[in-house]
Formats: sequence, structure tokens, C-alpha cells
Amino acid sequence: MRSVHEKMQDSDARVLLLACGALAKEILTLLEINNWNHMELRCLPAQLHLTPEKIPAAVEEVVLTSKGRYDEIFVVYADCGTGGALQSLCEKLGVRMVPGPHCYSFFDGNEAFLKAQETEFTSFFLTDFLVRQFDAFVWRPMGLDRHPELRDVLFGNYTALVYLAQTDSPELDELAQAAAKRLGLAYSRRFTGYGDLATELSVLA
Repeated sequence: MRSVHEKMQDSDARVLLLACGALAKEILTLLEINNWNHMELRCLPAQLHLTPEKIPAAVEEVVLTSKGRYDEIFVVYADCGTGGALQSLCEKLGVRMVPGPHCYSFFDGNEAFLKAQETEFTSFFLTDFLVRQFDAFVWRPMGLDRHPELRDVLFGNYTALVYLAQTDSPELDELAQAAAKRLGLAYSRRFTGYGDLATELSVLA
């Protein structure tokens, strides 16, 4: 059986990237700047993160209906709150996935993120996507638009908001600072670029 690298030498070899919708912009950017034309992106709704127990079933459906049409299927999710269920599923289906607990970790670099947790364990993290979609994925789902008093219940044990930035955008930096202020948290920004996501996708190049 040929390795993934050997398959990628074929001009007609295709890779399906089955990804979380929250990563679409970053993945499309990486495909464009690296000219990875043999990779095809398909995204599942980012809203699945609000019910992570549904992620494995959604991934399984696409993998099963897509197998045989691609030389490789790569699941561009980390564990994302599935409690190991997604990793077990991918092993059963014989497909790879991005390692790490969540996108905060692999954007920062899994090793760097783990080390930072020694001092950032009371931090709340945002990525470019979550900064843009703060109301849709944080403020409203947590009921803070209707019950602002929940802020102390939900975020009382947090001390800081850390914006893990994939891009250098003053506009997003301003929005992230505003989110920190709304949550009553200290603010810091750390530029990560695409971190381990770029590394993992480059293996398929």
C-alpha cells in the first residue's frame, strides 16, 4: 500500500479536508498561499461547537460518504470537547485528525499552549474567528445578552482574556479588547499565526 506522500505525487491525487467551519478562513488562506490545489475543503457548521457531542456523528457521515473518492481524508478538528470520542472514531475509520484538545491549542502550538497553562489556567481564549463571532458564539449562547448578571457566575473564576491572533489586524485587536472589557477581564494578545494547523496540512502537500 502506498504512503500518503507517495499518493500525493500523482497529479490527480486528491485530499479532502473535513473541517470545522470556524477554521474555514484560515484553511482557505493556507491553501491559497501555498498553492495546495489538490486539497478540497468541506466544512461542517461551526455551531456544532455548541453541542460537541454531535461532532463525531457529523464527521462520520461525511467520511463514510466520501471514502473512495479521495486519496486521503484529513479531519481538521482537534478533540473540541468530544471527550476523546472524535479521536476514537477517526482511528476506527482510518483517518487522521489534528492533534490537540482544541483550536486554541494547535494555533498556539500544542507544546507551547500546554506550557503556558502553568500560568494561564484562569484565562479565557479567543481566536480570530471567535473575536469576529463573539456575540454569536459566546455572548448570546451563554445568555449574557438577556441576563448580564450571569457574567459573575460564568466568568468569576477567570482573570484574563487572551486573544490568540492568527492575523495582524488592528480591527480584531480592538474587538477583542472590547470583549475583554464586557467580560470584566484583563486583556492580552499573542500572535500565533496558523501554528500547528499549517504544519499538519503541509504534511499532505
